[in-house]
Amino acid sequence: MSYQDQAFAVVSKLDKELDKYPVVDKVFKQVGVPKSYGVLGAVGLYLFMIFLNFGGIGELLANLAGFVIPGYYSLLALDSPGTADDTQYLTYWVVFAFFSVIEFWSRAILYWVPFYWFFKVIFVLYLGLPQFHGAQTVYKAVVKPISAKLVSSAGVSSVASNLKAQAEAAASGVSTGVEI
Repeated sequence: MSYQDQAFAVVSKLDKELDKYPVVDKVFKQVGVPKSYGVLGAVGLYLFMIFLNFGGIGELLANLAGFVIPGYYSLLALDSPGTADDTQYLTYWVVFAFFSVIEFWSRAILYWVPFYWFFKVIFVLYLGLPQFHGAQTVYKAVVKPISAKLVSSAGVSSVASNLKAQAEAAASGVSTGVEI
């Protein structure tokens, strides 16, 4: 299959996917541009604006991508009967918050990283899109080990163990010294 055939297949697949949204069809009929070209052009312009970061627009657009797309999928997950997608997006929001806090405290350093907002968009899409399950991967590799150290060093695990022992003792009828 040639490069042109592959490109045509991608455009055809995108057109079929965009047929599900009548608003997109209506807008691009008025503009007079094929749907797939219009969407690809809009995405290209969006990424170009982030890449160049004119007037700080890259930061706004990167944070918008980190909120809107996963927010949409989170709302869908809340209405779905299963829990797998709920876990995916709960994990996403934990990872997103974790990196947002780190980003806030390292803003002076990030100022010197070229194309930081462009890379952040790619990272956030990796985390948030259900095809990649990036949030779960990053959570297991980065967030969970750090949070486990923080929780154990803060003594939270000993408090939890103490509460568990008290609950077990109360269930078996042994007095723990706590009156109810």
